[in-house]
Amino acid sequence: MFKQPPPYPGPSQDSSRSLLETIWEAARGAHSQTESVSFTGKGHLPSFFAVTELAAASMGAAGLAVGSLVHALETANGRGAPQNMTVQVDRRLASFWFATTLRPESWKPPKLDELPAADYLAQDGWLRLHTNASHHRAAALRTLGCSANPEAMARAVSGWKRDELVASVIAEGGCAATMLSVNEWLHHPQGQAVEQEPLIDWVDGEQGHPGGWKYDPGQPLAGIKILDMTRVLAGPAATRMLAGLGAQVLRLDAPMWNESNAPEMTLGKRCAALDLRLAEQRAHWIKLLSEADVLVHGYRSDALVKMGLNAETRQRIRPGLVDVSLDAYGFTGPWSNRRGFDSLVQMSIGIAQLGQELSQSARPEPLPVQALDHATGYLLATAVLKGLEKRVQTGIGSIARASLARTGALLLTTVDPLGLERPALAPETPKDWSDTVELTVWGPARRVKWPVTVSGINMQWSLGAGPLKRDQANWHSSILSTL
Repeated sequence: MFKQPPPYPGPSQDSSRSLLETIWEAARGAHSQTESVSFTGKGHLPSFFAVTELAAASMGAAGLAVGSLVHALETANGRGAPQNMTVQVDRRLASFWFATTLRPESWKPPKLDELPAADYLAQDGWLRLHTNASHHRAAALRTLGCSANPEAMARAVSGWKRDELVASVIAEGGCAATMLSVNEWLHHPQGQAVEQEPLIDWVDGEQGHPGGWKYDPGQPLAGIKILDMTRVLAGPAATRMLAGLGAQVLRLDAPMWNESNAPEMTLGKRCAALDLRLAEQRAHWIKLLSEADVLVHGYRSDALVKMGLNAETRQRIRPGLVDVSLDAYGFTGPWSNRRGFDSLVQMSIGIAQLGQELSQSARPEPLPVQALDHATGYLLATAVLKGLEKRVQTGIGSIARASLARTGALLLTTVDPLGLERPALAPETPKDWSDTVELTVWGPARRVKWPVTVSGINMQWSLGAGPLKRDQANWHSSILSTL
């Protein structure tokens, strides 16, 4: 739990390990297993917070969970425990993976008609409007009564009290956040609720069948079906990693949803459209779920509940299901059903204000990357892998939850007023790219090398990136059923 951010924990290697140990404990892992993880690489992302260390620790935890799952699979299949399982994390490459990884060759990623999220100054302080998605933008513009022009929006915002505007935008179905200090957040009812939440919340699911599945030792998730109901960064980062371990990932989006980061986040996935508001398509989703091993979803806490598909019902549909979800502001408290994104949560929990204060900036100062999204994504991937491990050993399913706000609380414990004086990362060069050419729908590309090496594991994606909603909403026939 976090009351006030303590002093920075020390040198980069030590803070990476400290964060790893915290994450691994939250993942229900044995402390002794963290000794098999080593960190390499020098330099830091420019921040007053340990962003590079969080990148290395969260990705290291996911790598450690891979090794732990393989141990359980080998034991279940009667082959005995693998020897000398080690995990090595390149801190510099992990930092790059917390930004972007795709390097197109002679083409440019498609652009959507977006109005980027931005910070605005109201009568009594700063707020942020998230206007990337068309319906969120429309909600903000209806509230402000102006055109989709940053200058016009700034003029309109200046006439509002910030909390009143944020409440009005949210009531219209939009996304916004007031900038709070850390102290204000810790005294806010939602901050106090998040303070009581674990980094990963676990509940046992229904009894399924114990034991492993037929798999390629180098691709331990080959044969596993993952239903991906996530958007933008955190959830898609989790399922992107799991696809690299051989899982069949089927991402489903509502017909009206689109986003600009498909080239970055659809690597290894098949992507389809399904509207759960329609009875026939909801019935098809239930069939897909009944055949899935894992569900990863990022809907608001009450979204599936309103459709009669709460966590208990999902477990009955698929006994032994590993059900992993994320939320922006936590799963308890008055904001548990509030829409949110990484940059909004940074405003709410004090990161942007503390960055502004320490840098003596005139504006909110966010993190150099969307670290809450990415780190939470690798927490979700860790939870999926640990949930599968539990199912292999006992047959019991798992329900796990994480949130951007709770991940942000962990990052707040690493504040360092001298953080910008630490050595910078060496610039990226083509030597940091994978030798494999990725054939995306738009053209050939390279990816930054995967930063986590797990002995015996081959991170390999069978599908290049492509647009959302391009495939049929069905499991690929070449993938056999598992448990």
